[in-house]
This record gives sequence, structure tokens and C-alpha cells, in this order.
Amino acid sequence: MAVIIPIRGLRYNPRKIENMADVVTPPYDVIDAAAQERYYKRNPYNIIRLEYSKILSGDDDKNNRYTRAAKDYRDWLRENILIREPEPAIYLYEQEFQAGGENKVRSGITCGFRLETYEKGNVLPHEETIPKHKADRLKLMRACRTNFSPVFSLYTDRENRIVGALKNVAKGTPPDINFTDDSGESHRMWVVTDPGAIGEVQRIMADKRIFIADGHHRYETALNYKRERETSGGTDRGDTIINAAGSCFSAPGGAASTPTGFEPAYNYVMMTLVNIYDPGLIVLPTHRLIKNIKSLNINCLIDQIKENFAVDEYDLQSDKRNFPQLLDMLEGKGLGERPGGKPQNKDGHRHVFGLYTGNNRFYLLTLKDDLDLAQMMPAEKSPAWQELDVSILHTLVIEKYLGICGELRAKADHITYTREEEGALDAVDRGEYQLAFFLNPTLVDEVTAIAGQGEKMPQKSTFFYPKLITGLVINQL
Repeated sequence: MAVIIPIRGLRYNPRKIENMADVVTPPYDVIDAAAQERYYKRNPYNIIRLEYSKILSGDDDKNNRYTRAAKDYRDWLRENILIREPEPAIYLYEQEFQAGGENKVRSGITCGFRLETYEKGNVLPHEETIPKHKADRLKLMRACRTNFSPVFSLYTDRENRIVGALKNVAKGTPPDINFTDDSGESHRMWVVTDPGAIGEVQRIMADKRIFIADGHHRYETALNYKRERETSGGTDRGDTIINAAGSCFSAPGGAASTPTGFEPAYNYVMMTLVNIYDPGLIVLPTHRLIKNIKSLNINCLIDQIKENFAVDEYDLQSDKRNFPQLLDMLEGKGLGERPGGKPQNKDGHRHVFGLYTGNNRFYLLTLKDDLDLAQMMPAEKSPAWQELDVSILHTLVIEKYLGICGELRAKADHITYTREEEGALDAVDRGEYQLAFFLNPTLVDEVTAIAGQGEKMPQKSTFFYPKLITGLVINQL
């Protein structure tokens, strides 16, 4: 059972912040050092200072990125830069963007979601997580006791009743937030406080299974924080106490201070939910950059890969202008029909990857069609998992020939994930990385099939586009 509640979110005060585009960012995990610096300079109240504060030389246990975020957060609350919603609300969120030369709109709702363990089967992950990243998020949550960005999740609603209920209320009214970001994407948000519409959304959502699309680390961190707080004795003075209607107050402290029908807000996490059948739901590939492989011999690696893959070598022109054509070839080899109704190209291949090794050398790696995948992939995994592009790349190349598995993968010192295609080439050319692997996107039905049977894909198997913007709503615990 999916339990959602309205929240009294914190939002930027329009009297203090004239342009929302100046204070929001993409999710922290797609922000590199250059982008972080850019957001710092853009506005002193940019959300980057809370969600993804800088690491400075001389940081210690008492002065670090988390303590600085907490101080800035307290200051912004005191200065009314951030102000709390006067009534509990569910937020209707629209993103308008371009994809494949077409104009798209994706709709979602932002609310509180009652935390559940995966074992219950009501909320399902599809990707592995990295302990290092969860440790970072937990330190921030301990310091600030707040969700600065939502978990992005999916649900099924063929009739679109959930978004429809909120749109009926918002119809004819201007959005409470409306701006265009750096990439030309439009963001519109309506604050819906109508109890009837909220109640209807809660009733419809109650029997839904929830699939986490983006934010696995944030969701699991929220679970860890909840367990930590419960173990330490429950509510403290100042904790938010909340009920199903979103009514809340600040706890005086101690479990006995929580009245019937109310519970600690840390039992919930802020979540933006999108219908799987929404026409604006798009998945793009996430590519892999490889570094820190000792004694890497490119010629030897290519020879090893040829054991299971047909390898076609191409010269990238010095200005890389033929790179888009190679990416089109990569996509084309993954299209068509294959046994079982899954995509396959006319030559009988589906699993194809791009590999850039520097020095303008680009390779297309196409899995040979006479292989028995079931014999090559982990036996404990389902056929659906074994057939994933990302599973095959990790198992048959990254783990087998580069040795990045187990503890090495968990340390996150060897693989970086990127959506930047030309940027990945440049990173290899600069010597920052040794290899770049390019993939085709995972399909939405592959995501739900894997999650639905309790399995997880390798980390960063999907890139749901566009990303949710951080800074529209903040959920104070």
C-alpha cells in the first residue's frame, strides 16, 4: 500500500527571489565541479549551498560541507529566503522540453511518501547503490534534517486519474512557479491544497506499486535515517510531527509528546511521482568512463573483447564531426525485432556498445549471435536481467576484462557515469579517463520488469530525462 500525504513544503520567497532559475539546480549527482562553481556564483541563495556544498581544504569534524549547509539553511529560514506553505499541499509539476525534435510535457506530483523497506514489495528499486554515496547523503540529512530534493518514482495509471484530479483543480489558474532553465526547459508548478482533490489522489494511489526511477541513494538514506532516529529514542525537540492530512507541528521532544494519529515526519520522504504512461516519460542512456586501471593495454583489451563480440574499428575525424554518425549506428544496431518480442536489428544482434580509447579510435562492439547468454551471465539472475545491455557490458567486459567488480566497484574509484557524449570523448583525450563506453537506453518496461521481480540493475542503468529540478520544494523534517 502506497501512503502519500500533502506536505507544508518550504519554497523560495518570491519577494526575495525574483528569478527561480537563479536558485535551482539539477540533481546533485549530475553536477561536476565546474557546474558547482557556476551555481555558487550565480546567486548567494542558490540551492547548491544546501544540497551539494563545496568541500574546502582544512575541513574537519566541526567545520565541513554539512555543517556549512546547516548554517546556511538556518540563516535562510531566519531571513525568510525560504518560507513555509501555509497549508498542506500536493504539488502538480510540469516540465516542458524538446526530445527527438518534438515538444514534450511530463507531469508529476510532489508529496510526502511513507517510507517502506523494499522487502514489503510496495516500493521497488531497479538499480544498485554505492555505500560511499549513501554515507554522504546521510551526513547531510543528519546535519539539516531535511529533504532538499525529491526521490523520482513511477506508478501505473492508464486512465491518468491522479494527475487529472489535480489538473481539474488547477485548471484556469496560473502556476505558482513558472520559469525556464539554462537548457531551455520550462518548469511549472501548482500548489494544490483542495482537500477533496488530495483525498482522491490518496485513495487512487493507495493500491499502487511504486518504482524508484531516480534517487535510490536518497530513498535508502531516508530509510537509514529513520532507523537511526528510532534507535536513538524517537522524536527530538523541534522535529516535525505530521498526520495523513499534512497537519503538522513542532514536537516538544520525547515519544510521549506525539498524539494519536500523528507520527514523525522522518517516517516520510519527499517524492515526485510520474505515471509510467505519461507521454513525456523518456529514458536516455548513461555512459561509462573508466579510470585507474593499472597496466591497461588497449590492443590486448580489444583482442579479449573479440572473444564474445564482433569488433568494428572506426577513425574519428580530428574535429569529431563523424561522431554523431557513429552514435546513430550504435542506436540502429539496437533497433528492430528479436526473439521474445524484444528489440533486435536485422542482423540478429541487439546488444551493441561503443568504445572510445583515445587517439581518435572508436569501436562498435556487437555481441555475437551464436552465444548462450544463460551460460555466460550470472546463473542466479533472471533471463530478463541477463538480456539487459547494461548487464552484458558490466559482466562480459567491465568485470571480466577490467576487473571492476565487488569492492572495487563499491569504492566508486574506477567508474564515472555521464550523459555527456562529446564530453566523454574529451575526458579521454585529456587523459582524465582511459576509456569511454557508450550504451543504448534501457526501456521503461525493462525497468519495471526487473524491479517487479525483485532484482536490481547495475548502478546508473537509466537516465530519466529531463531530471527533476532541485529547489522547487523543500521538505523539512
